[in-house]
Amino acid sequence: MAETERGDGAVGFLRCFGAQLRLLREREGLTRAELGSRLGYGEDQIASVELGRRIPKPEMIDRADEVLGAGGLLVAMKAEVARARYPSFFQQAAKLEAEAVELHAYVAHAMKGLLQSEEYARAVFRQWRPLLDEEVIEQRVAARMERQDVFSRRPVPNISFVVEEAVLHKRIGGDEVWRGQLEQLLLIGQRRNVEIQVMSLERGAHAGLAGPFTLMETKDGRRVAYTEVQSDGRLHTERSRVRELEATYGTIRGQALAPQESMVLIEKLLGEA
Repeated sequence: MAETERGDGAVGFLRCFGAQLRLLREREGLTRAELGSRLGYGEDQIASVELGRRIPKPEMIDRADEVLGAGGLLVAMKAEVARARYPSFFQQAAKLEAEAVELHAYVAHAMKGLLQSEEYARAVFRQWRPLLDEEVIEQRVAARMERQDVFSRRPVPNISFVVEEAVLHKRIGGDEVWRGQLEQLLLIGQRRNVEIQVMSLERGAHAGLAGPFTLMETKDGRRVAYTEVQSDGRLHTERSRVRELEATYGTIRGQALAPQESMVLIEKLLGEA
């Protein structure tokens, strides 16, 4: 069954928003190119939003509402548009992620979204079952790329990852995509606020066998954890559970290769590609 038939309603909502935008544009007698010029976007971008294939940014919605004299109609849908960027099970976690002052993740099966190159992300979404429609894939890829703004956000958050070495060997999307993903890791690992460690295949002790997870601290001091398996995501806010995962992550970091050793390993894999 296709995502548009079975999903969380995001695709249908985006099409509805796009139809509203088109009606307002036509009411004002503007072409897509003319509206795009007034909003600072290209004609193709306006067309994609009107067809529900592109998720507009909040500032675009604000400006369109003003330019088209919508009287707050488009602005009223802004929060729902933002939620439509992500599958329902990840929406709350995405909000916390964007505001986190600290973020730490153990990565076990495939590269974490925050670390993915655009081509790798697209390849991952094409592996999902049931199959996703192409427009859903492109929406999800765009949203995933925008999530990576967290790396350059101010104030700069403290971020770390421990990635299973097996993940580095999975050539999801083919050799070219795989090489691009390794290059992406090296680039992100050069950021002063980011540390990437690799859990070596040769390690005999391993505290992360129960699966991947993410730890976050919000700007108001809340500490939460997020776990996900088979499109079932859970936020953990109870202090005892979060403390357990924090302790587990500390042990995992101690067992993994140091950041510099990890970068050397990634460079070696890339050189052998």
